[in-house]
Amino acid sequence: MNKPKLELADIFRRHIGDYRKRYPMSKEHYEVVYDILSCRTAYLGGHLEKCDHCGLERPAYNSCRNRHCPKCQSLTKQRWLQARKAELLPVIYFHSVFTLPHELNPVILCNKKLMLTILFKATSQTLQAFGKNPDNGLGGTIGFIAFLHTWDQKLLDHFHLHCLIPGGALAVDKSAWIQCSNDYLFSQSALSRVFRGKFMDHFNQAYQKGELIFAGNSEKLGTTSGFNQLKAKLWAKYWVVDVEDPIDRPENVLEYVGRYTHRVAISNDRLISLKDGRVTFAYKNRETKKMQTITVEAVEFIRRFLLHVLPKGFMRIRHYGFLANRCKRENLSICRQFLHVSLDLGETAEESIQQLMLELTGVDITQCPKCKKGTMKKAADLPQRFGQNPYYLIHPEKFKDTG
Repeated sequence: MNKPKLELADIFRRHIGDYRKRYPMSKEHYEVVYDILSCRTAYLGGHLEKCDHCGLERPAYNSCRNRHCPKCQSLTKQRWLQARKAELLPVIYFHSVFTLPHELNPVILCNKKLMLTILFKATSQTLQAFGKNPDNGLGGTIGFIAFLHTWDQKLLDHFHLHCLIPGGALAVDKSAWIQCSNDYLFSQSALSRVFRGKFMDHFNQAYQKGELIFAGNSEKLGTTSGFNQLKAKLWAKYWVVDVEDPIDRPENVLEYVGRYTHRVAISNDRLISLKDGRVTFAYKNRETKKMQTITVEAVEFIRRFLLHVLPKGFMRIRHYGFLANRCKRENLSICRQFLHVSLDLGETAEESIQQLMLELTGVDITQCPKCKKGTMKKAADLPQRFGQNPYYLIHPEKFKDTG
């Protein structure tokens, strides 16, 4: 496997000090930067591998496992997708995206946990209400998985939920499976209106209870007149809800949904160069569908990346309806019975890192890179706290030479 020429950690390593001179760092930001700087370095320790044929030795350092780290999500995603295999139903699947208007961005950035919770709540209530209404073609309990994304291709704030929805519903009394008879799920315009109404209701309640913080760019919105003006703008807008074409082959569902799970704001393979304090990275132009490049100051790049750090413990992947975790196994067994497929959900055996990497990259990570004949085996443990302390890179002023 070839290491990317430029990694997010390289940008932090050279410019996190410049960023700190211009912007304060929250505890969450500090932890993310610290972990990414530590990831797969001697500071986290690891083990020494040795080829059993030619004797080649190489260190293998531990990962930070931070969910915002671009080097730590591939294996996590693959394991998550494997666990979903047993949950697939032999029906068409729909992909829907619920997007918040950008007028809300300043408020969201000051109230991430609350506002993003409202986004999940409004989206789930909208979809479940449509599923239970027989006039929409179903009239039962639907199931879906929602994935939070907070960015656009240029790393700017763009808050939206991707939802994967099986094309059918379980009757409320669990007496039947109700198949979706249309080649679309629900009306986009109707979903948009109900989604807007439910979100605005929760948003207004939070304001009336004094639960929202208004600071910086959002300070004026916290006044009575400012909040009323914001509400008027939001009610006047069409809220974007996109229901894409159905995925008609269940075996393609996991490959499709893999594009949206466990993603971070930017992957290392999109980073092109770091020169003269400026970062160039690739992005996809949504209008032309072509890849382009953009160059920004390194400090601005870091600012954009840190916009997307989530509150600690905040769940960005959630399950609803008959796929809700508390009753998923029972409900899926009932659905499978009505759909005439095996009732045995089975227990997915967890594959080794070697097997997962072979599936992901086609590379056997245990094969000796030198002789191509031997197998790399663990020879010794490597202790932690060796190498450069990431704390030094973030706070160099605390490591002044006293000699």
